[in-house]
Amino acid sequence: MTIAFQEFKAIALLIAITIGGIIQCTSAQAAPLKTTVVAGGCFWCVESDFESVEGVDSAVSGFAGGTTVNPTYKQVTRGGTGHYEAVQITYDPDVISYAQILDKFFRSVDPTDAGGQFCDRGDSYRTAVFVTNATERKIAEAAIAAAGKELGQKIVTPILDAAPFYPAEKYHQDYYKKTDLVLTRFGPKSKAEAYKRYRKACGRDARVQQLWGGAAAFATH
Repeated sequence: MTIAFQEFKAIALLIAITIGGIIQCTSAQAAPLKTTVVAGGCFWCVESDFESVEGVDSAVSGFAGGTTVNPTYKQVTRGGTGHYEAVQITYDPDVISYAQILDKFFRSVDPTDAGGQFCDRGDSYRTAVFVTNATERKIAEAAIAAAGKELGQKIVTPILDAAPFYPAEKYHQDYYKKTDLVLTRFGPKSKAEAYKRYRKACGRDARVQQLWGGAAAFATH
């Protein structure tokens, strides 16, 4: 019994060491999560779209590109802050690449519109891509060139140097899936229902599908 027990302990220890080695090796090889910021009009929509993408860990609605520190939603939409409505996307580069993120981004917006996006007009609703280094800039330039070639139109989305990103108020985060009620012109609705009605009325999906056809990334989202 004593010998059998010792053999059992030895085998258990060997298994534990092997599993530990596998876990350590896997952790060492896994790439750290990365973040990128894009502006695509209404940040509720961009957040909703990208949180459905495999490899995206999170998407946070906020503001970037302006001069006002910690701006509020009202300040940004009123104008004068220089900020875009933007979304910070955190993703796993082992699952989805930066180039693939941008490919989906351009095919989810109207990058030919310099005055805003869909029914939302004004500087804060314009499109933009924020880059952190020369490599990202080259990838963004290639994405713009590909989009322009595919559409046969000029792409007006600028590539901007990374700027401080300020998360929007809690009210706006995950708006598309919240169940608390808000007052709309259709009466009290959950935020999720209000979001669906807004998105349809704004014509976002219809325009993206018209522009990109079968390549539209989230037109039926």
